[in-house]
Amino acid sequence: MKRIFIIIGIILMATTVGAQERRELLNFDSDKPGMLAKGFTNEMGDWKVFADPSAPSQPNVLSQLAKNSGSTFNLVLVTAANYKEVEISVKMKAIAGKEDQGGGLVWRAKDAKNYYVARYNPLEDNYRLYKVEKGGRILLKSADIKHSDGWHTLRVSMKGDIIRCFYDEAKVLEMKDATFKGPGKIGLWTKADAQSHFDDLTASEK
Repeated sequence: MKRIFIIIGIILMATTVGAQERRELLNFDSDKPGMLAKGFTNEMGDWKVFADPSAPSQPNVLSQLAKNSGSTFNLVLVTAANYKEVEISVKMKAIAGKEDQGGGLVWRAKDAKNYYVARYNPLEDNYRLYKVEKGGRILLKSADIKHSDGWHTLRVSMKGDIIRCFYDEAKVLEMKDATFKGPGKIGLWTKADAQSHFDDLTASEK
């Protein structure tokens, strides 16, 4: 039996076959351009819904528009969702940035200064897994990936202390870390002047 609930534009699916599964899909298509997407909190940066004709799901994306400098972490979090055993994915397109480009996924966030983040940077041709603890970023693992223009899919799964990171469905990183053990919020992230578009943010937990 499958029940579908729609809450502030977030689709939650609960499947009662064996273990229950919670699933969310956020595609921003019912949100108003020029405004922050419903159900999100803007922790840092300038996050707004934007119409993009190239969006994987038409017509809207969530954009990070700020041109910050240095080690500024632009962060937006989903307000109501808390996950522990999580699989999260998003489609991302790098738009601009001289110091940084691209961006990525945040999960098990306790607040704006404590979370995991996996991000892809086209300027550096790498995909990196970090933890941000008390506002300081610590590199956990890195993989080299040659840049190509357009939309790419970033996906992360974490069960217990095992983290697996995927780029366009290819697993590129895996490691153990137990810094953040409990449930936390999910979100999106860029650094400094990285301006990026995001679409089809999904998350599920069993």
